[in-house]
Amino acid sequence: MAGGSQATATAMHRAEPITESPPRPVAILLVEDDDGDVLLTREYLSDSGLSYQVEHVGTLAQAAAIAMAPDCVLLDLNLPDGQGLPALDRILKKWPDTAVVVLTGLNDTAMGAAAVAAGAQDYLVKAHVDGVVLGRTIQYAVQRRQVQVTERQLRESRLQALESTRLQRGLLPKPLTVDDGLTVTSRYVPGQQRSLLGGDFYDVVQDDDGAIHAVIGDVCGNGPDEAAIGVGLRVGWRTLTLAGVGKAERMQLLERVLVAERPHDAMFATACTIRISPDRSQAVVVSAGHPPPLVITDQGAYPAPIRSHLGLGMFPGHGRWQENTIALPAGAGLLLYTDGVYEGFTENGDRLGEQRFVDLASRLATIKDPSAYLSAVLADVQRGDDGRHSDDTALLYLTW
Repeated sequence: MAGGSQATATAMHRAEPITESPPRPVAILLVEDDDGDVLLTREYLSDSGLSYQVEHVGTLAQAAAIAMAPDCVLLDLNLPDGQGLPALDRILKKWPDTAVVVLTGLNDTAMGAAAVAAGAQDYLVKAHVDGVVLGRTIQYAVQRRQVQVTERQLRESRLQALESTRLQRGLLPKPLTVDDGLTVTSRYVPGQQRSLLGGDFYDVVQDDDGAIHAVIGDVCGNGPDEAAIGVGLRVGWRTLTLAGVGKAERMQLLERVLVAERPHDAMFATACTIRISPDRSQAVVVSAGHPPPLVITDQGAYPAPIRSHLGLGMFPGHGRWQENTIALPAGAGLLLYTDGVYEGFTENGDRLGEQRFVDLASRLATIKDPSAYLSAVLADVQRGDDGRHSDDTALLYLTW
C-alpha cells in the first residue's frame, strides 16, 4: 500500500500542468474624428480588462480602405463623410459579419433603437460609458454577432441542401409505366460524400403500344455541374421518347442539348437506350460509348452483343449510332449500369474491371428477387473496394 501511494504521488508530481492558450485579442476599429474622444476611448479600453488591439481612423473613407475585417467597430455617427444611419449602413455593407457598436454623443433613444434595428449590436452614449461598460459591451457584441453569423450560415446551408436535394431528385424519376408485370429495380451510389447524386442518370417509360423504353447515362464527373447536365439529358430523353422520336435521332438531339448546356468543352456523356418489344421477346439497343446491358437468365449473365459508338459530346456531329436488335430468352431480365460499378477495386487492390463484374453478376443470377439481386451485386462490388472508389454508380434492372 505504502509503495503504491508513493508511486502515485511521484507520478502526480511529475505530471505536466495543463495550460490553456491565451484568448486571441479582440481586433477593434475605432471610427472617430474627435481627438479628445479618441483619447478618452483608448483610456476606457485600457481599463476594460479586455485583451484587445485597436486601430483608429477618422473617416468612413479611411475605414473602407482597411482590408482585414475587425472583430468589432466602435462607430461615431457624426463623421466628416457620413452621419447617422447612412454611416452605419456603409460599415455594415463593408463588414457584414463584424459586430458594430455605435459610440456617439447623441443621447437619442429613438436613434439608438433605429441603429440596433439597422444591424448595430449596441448603442452607447459617450457620457454614460466607462471602461467596464465598454469592455463588457464589446465582449457581448462580438459573441452575439458570432452566434448570428453561425445561425445564418446554418440556415443558408440547409437551404442549399434542400435545393440540391430537389435538383438531384430530378435524376431519379418515377418510372412512367402501366405494365403490372414489369418490375423496375434500381440502385444509386453517388461518388461524393453527403451527396444524393452525381452525373449518372436513368429513366424508364412505356409507350402506347406497350413497348418499354429505358435509358442509362453517365456524365463525366460527379459534381453539381454534371448533375445538372444529367437532369437535362434525362428530361430531354423522356420528352423525345414520348414524342416518338427514333432512337438514333434521339442520340443526336441529346448531344446537341449536352453541347449547348455544358460548362466546358471537355465535358461529355455516355448513354445507352433500349426498347423492349411489347411481347418482351427482343430489345433494340443504341449505345453512345456506354457499356452494353447484361442479359440475366437462370443460367447466368452475359453482355448484349451490340456495337457502340462515340460518347455524346466527344466529337460533336461525328456520332454514328446504330440500332442493335437482340433476342431476349423467356424469363430473362436486362441489367443496365454505369462504369462506376466496375471501376472500383478488389480485395487484392486490383481494379475490378468489366469482365470480373460480368462474372460476379452471372454468379449471383440465381437470386430471383430483383431487389435482393441488386443488393447482393452492389454488396460484392463494395466489399472489395472498401471506399477507395469515388465514381458514381447506377444500376437499373428490368424484369417481367
